[in-house]
Amino acid sequence: MLKKNYEYRNVLNRGKPYFGKYIVVFIKKNNQHKNFLGIAISSKLGKAVKRNYVKRIIRENYKNVEEQIKIGYDMVFLWKKQNDIRQACYEFVEKDIQKIFKEAKMILED
Repeated sequence: MLKKNYEYRNVLNRGKPYFGKYIVVFIKKNNQHKNFLGIAISSKLGKAVKRNYVKRIIRENYKNVEEQIKIGYDMVFLWKKQNDIRQACYEFVEKDIQKIFKEAKMILED
């Protein structure tokens, strides 16, 4: 996981954005042999319970595709502000993540 503010800023400033219907993912190559994940949900979107729910959904979807994606990247997931946080559901986020990783060519070929 990305933990520090400067780590998030580095990925957001230098990473390439990929847009889905509900989420945006900034992806930046790192020189390490593992992926680092960061999730940021604005506090303006809802209370902590709902924001944490969205983070859990994103984290769980990432875990499901983690074995299929390339290694050596920093990723920051953002919830789009124009979407109501109450619309968050597992299937919508799953479709978005699949679409984004295909667009970014992050899926490993068998």
